[in-house]
Amino acid sequence: MSGDVKVENQPYDEINVTPMLDLAYVLLVVFIILTTASVQGVKVNSPLTEATNNLARPQTRAITITQDGAVYLDAYPVTMEQLHDTLATYKSANPLMPVVLKADAAAQYDKVMQVLEVVKKLDITEIGLVTKRTGT
Repeated sequence: MSGDVKVENQPYDEINVTPMLDLAYVLLVVFIILTTASVQGVKVNSPLTEATNNLARPQTRAITITQDGAVYLDAYPVTMEQLHDTLATYKSANPLMPVVLKADAAAQYDKVMQVLEVVKKLDITEIGLVTKRTGT
């Protein structure tokens, strides 16, 4: 009976944690991807222009005006008073803060002028207007 194998029913001395760590890493990667994918601005249909836009700078604040006249500051809806107060706070922290105005091509001109007046009152001199580049 030298060929018989003796089977013992003993409890495991240690637990294999490798599959649990693999699952944790996969969940972490999925969380990172979904979090970065959800950070987007407000989508508008920008007007067309032939000039290039080289306005990407650190700490740039984006003001967006949608077709229906809603105003957003960095993808958060704001009123004109909230826009003024928030931009004043940002400007006190960074006096040379650049602002980018992104308005829908069908947005009311009056709403664009109201936003420009708020920016002018705060003495923000670095402002850019976002447009789409034409195919020419």
